[in-house]
Amino acid sequence: MPVTANQPDKQLDAQGLMCPEPVMLLHNAVRDMQPGELLEVLATDPSTERDIPRFCSFLGHELVERSEAEGVYRYLLRKQG
Repeated sequence: MPVTANQPDKQLDAQGLMCPEPVMLLHNAVRDMQPGELLEVLATDPSTERDIPRFCSFLGHELVERSEAEGVYRYLLRKQG
């Protein structure tokens, strides 16, 4: 995984949780953030590969990065105003 200049302001560890829990927790986490802040999400549920990009698209947040290594999916989202 490349080193990133995008350091998250917050982290959501949803590893071990299955749909719909990761997205429910994501919704709560984003609601408590300020516009422009970055949130790193770690998950092990493969359905997040579909659900998190849809969440960002539907609510207008920016999906800055996404990657997968050894069964852990990592997403970096920027909350939009």
